[in-house]
Amino acid sequence: MNSTTTHLVVDSPVGPLTLVSDGTHLTGVWFTTHKHPPADTGRQVDRADAPQVLRDTADQLAEYFSGTRATFDLPLAAEGTDFQRRVWALLEQIPYGETRSYGELAAELGQPGASRAVGLANGRNPVSIVVPCHRVVGSTGAITGYGGGVERKQVLLDLERRAAGGALF
Repeated sequence: MNSTTTHLVVDSPVGPLTLVSDGTHLTGVWFTTHKHPPADTGRQVDRADAPQVLRDTADQLAEYFSGTRATFDLPLAAEGTDFQRRVWALLEQIPYGETRSYGELAAELGQPGASRAVGLANGRNPVSIVVPCHRVVGSTGAITGYGGGVERKQVLLDLERRAAGGALF
């Protein structure tokens, strides 16, 4: 852990979210019951003492949940392997209100047989919601695994579908 690592806990329609920063970048958005939580999220701060990036993240997430924000504009510094970062970069390209399958992402990476590896990388995304890993579904469109739980994934997809005014599948 970096000595400047701090976190801010904010309420959301999918439960409390722990927002983590290195002081300059957003490094994590974690659900209380996240499947792969970080070992340490640094010192907890209140909003008044939080780095600007955490206050901006809280504001942008509130806009997202109200249906008025479709993309995030935040400095990110997610730690992961080269492969994970390539997958996460593809996640950021999935438009709001749309989904992609693990197989489609594997094909976009030029590794059509790597859908399982894509799923594992997707599950290790440390910046949930902001990097939209919830927009990845099974090949049939089925709602499959999610680090924050499939119930939360469904809520996020439903929110986007309503705000986008159409069907996701």
